[in-house]
Amino acid sequence: MAKELIKGNIAVAETALRVGLVSYFGYPITPQTELLEHLSARMPELGRAFVQAESELGAINMVYGAACTGLRTMTSSSSPGISLMSEGLSYIYGTELPAVVVDVMRGGPGLGNIAPAQGDYNQIVKGGGHGEYRPIVLAPASVQEAVDMTVLAFDLAEKYRHLVMIALDGSIGQMMEPAELPEFQPMRLDPPEWAVSGIEGREKVVLTSINIDPPAQERFNLRQELKWQQIKKQEVRFREYYLEDAEYVVVGFGTAGRIALSAVRAAREKGIKVGLLRPITLSPYPVEALEALVDRAKGFLVVEMNNGMMLEDVLAIVKGRKPVDFYGRMGGVLPYPNEILAEIERIDRDGFGEEGHPRERWLAQLQEMIGTGA
Repeated sequence: MAKELIKGNIAVAETALRVGLVSYFGYPITPQTELLEHLSARMPELGRAFVQAESELGAINMVYGAACTGLRTMTSSSSPGISLMSEGLSYIYGTELPAVVVDVMRGGPGLGNIAPAQGDYNQIVKGGGHGEYRPIVLAPASVQEAVDMTVLAFDLAEKYRHLVMIALDGSIGQMMEPAELPEFQPMRLDPPEWAVSGIEGREKVVLTSINIDPPAQERFNLRQELKWQQIKKQEVRFREYYLEDAEYVVVGFGTAGRIALSAVRAAREKGIKVGLLRPITLSPYPVEALEALVDRAKGFLVVEMNNGMMLEDVLAIVKGRKPVDFYGRMGGVLPYPNEILAEIERIDRDGFGEEGHPRERWLAQLQEMIGTGA
């Protein structure tokens, strides 16, 4: 198929339709609303279920019910809306249901603003639902990757009966780029054996996340942990750029990783041997890929659109064997390529930061740059 110029939010929505989305439940919140708006027109045209819920709380619980049928269902929101969905996310995980959730991240905390940010990393990778809860999290860095990750999200959700989250940010949701959408696939309406169906003569199925007996709950949690080990072995995804001879490695995901790539290319033109590792699965994280670089690199620079949330994962993997520096922008402010390039040049010229947590040097630098706003 030929590529078409399309906005990220609409590309995700249209892709979901084309790979057999049966039901969607959501609530408008910027910068995600075009996704919901597109589906509000297209789903009824195709005879599928679309409901604008009364709130994000209602939307995620509607997803919970629809996911019990085993058919493809989805919701989308932005940062504070995802916060409201947290209980329902854990219920979906605790009932072992396939579902896809799209988070188009915005500046926060609180209501914050509608600008792009990556401050939901801890919420969707480390937190979100209560209990032993762990979703698959995919982080595209372009509209085409958003299309591809939407296809993958539904496949992974069904393959593992698992919750899959797509971590976009406002820039990817709002930007327009050429992208190739998938062909329409037939919509599957036959529920799998484990799902509820209401089909006459079929054995009754009860799906629930409540497990009053602690040993039974432990057995369920153990099964989920064993499943997670399988996912870690088979589903880790990342991209590598210029790492064959890299002395320095930049690590960034999503839009921050994309911007960092521009800086890496500019540094390469200046003769600096630097490369980029861009995680695509934030959960499970590409631990082995980063681990393989520790012996080869002089050090690492983590770039994020937050206050260093993924930085903690990188530090835990590197384990102090090589220095790690950090550069981030917060609150919906995008880092420019020249800012990251300046950090790469500083490292190449002066070495890495002094002893202590890399966030300390960054905080001093950022305070000098922008002040405290007092």
